[in-house]
Amino acid sequence: MAATNYVDGEWTEAESGETFEVTNPANTEEVVAEYAMGSTEDAERAIEAAAAASDEWASTPGPERGAILTQAARLLEDRTEELTETLTREEGKTPAEAEPEVQRAVDIFYYYAQKAGDYGGTVKAASGRESNLYTQKEPLGVAGLITPWNYPIAIPAWKIAPALATGNAVVIKPARLAPGVAKGIVECLDEAGIPDGVVNLVIGSGSDVGGAITDHDAVDAVSFTGSSKVGHHVYDAATDDQKRVQCEMGGKNPTIVSDTADVDEAVDIVASGAFGVTGQACTATSRAIVYDDVYDEFVDGVVAAAEDIDVGPGLDGHDMGPQVSESELESTLEYVEIGQDEGATLETGGEEVDVEGADGYFVSPAVFSDVDENMRIAQDEIFGPVLSVIRVESYEEAVEVANGVDYGLAASVVTDDHSEANRFVDDIEAGVVKINEKTTGLELHVPFGGMKDSSSNTYREQGEAALDFFTTTKTVYDNY
Repeated sequence: MAATNYVDGEWTEAESGETFEVTNPANTEEVVAEYAMGSTEDAERAIEAAAAASDEWASTPGPERGAILTQAARLLEDRTEELTETLTREEGKTPAEAEPEVQRAVDIFYYYAQKAGDYGGTVKAASGRESNLYTQKEPLGVAGLITPWNYPIAIPAWKIAPALATGNAVVIKPARLAPGVAKGIVECLDEAGIPDGVVNLVIGSGSDVGGAITDHDAVDAVSFTGSSKVGHHVYDAATDDQKRVQCEMGGKNPTIVSDTADVDEAVDIVASGAFGVTGQACTATSRAIVYDDVYDEFVDGVVAAAEDIDVGPGLDGHDMGPQVSESELESTLEYVEIGQDEGATLETGGEEVDVEGADGYFVSPAVFSDVDENMRIAQDEIFGPVLSVIRVESYEEAVEVANGVDYGLAASVVTDDHSEANRFVDDIEAGVVKINEKTTGLELHVPFGGMKDSSSNTYREQGEAALDFFTTTKTVYDNY
């Protein structure tokens, strides 16, 4: 049996006794681990444990909470090599991609450990001579966290750490495809001395465990990252009883390549953003919107870059790993077929790759040219290594095309014209805007979130914005 759920300070099996296996997407014959299949009942027990522990944790001094987070960060750091391998074997990233993600989780815990000791409110000047006027930050209570498989340690970290730092108890449901590294975070918190019930982990289905989190009366806040379709359902369900909710969802992220750009630099930026982590990032570059004067040169360059990528198991030293599952691979291949049917030119890639000695979900990075902005490959989130290159004649047309999708998560421009860059910052409809940089990659101490169908656009994540999401403000008028 698998005692892999963590409820009220104990590692437990699922109440039903059910388990499931996670296999290596680079070698599907390898079973990485067996996990308890949590149910609605398991989630409800976790929520009740969190609710019972929340008042005591809220009253724990911030520096004391921070000390536990600091110790958890040290323990995570000590386990970097192990967690990197687990992430690679469960999710498919190469070690060169997985290790920085583990380090990001470590850094996040250190960051919020420090914030726990200095986040409490502000003092303002009162109108009366014998009055004090100030604000006081207080935790919401129980936070339900629902996280995806594509960044299986970084995203749990950037939800768990600020929630705990501000005095909330948490219940986390990691994605079933790659739950091992989120479990590792909870193991480190347990070893660091987190009080029983303050952090709880239940692995299970979205309908059972996720449904309990969104519906239970004792949950005060829900933070979700995943697809737009599921995110809208989570938002509607959780707000029915006035829970505070943030949902970060999909993207169809553009990079505009100006006629003033260094084309070689633009190729490097776009290829890295499009094909890094096998294109399985909500911030991945899926559209290159390229001025006509440099279009052909850019296409030639990005095709060469794609064809230079060595696809195979990350643990064997390849450049790009597999898609996480058979269904993700099939979806990518289906979109490649759709793009061809719509009349786009498949310049390279988009084929299933056979790797000797590895039965995995491998696909070669795909580049489409002659893409019309209204084609599905230019509108839908594909979540695989597929790049659509769209030709435009001017800055105005480029921005119109960039904004002409339902999403608004990340966007970048490659240009040597600073005036054009400044216009882009003002004109683009995206929550993350970059100049001469790929759309992927984030700093942990600044807000992250999207616009339009990429986000509920209620609260941002990361930085101090995350602290704001997990707290409420009380304004005090003190007269003496």
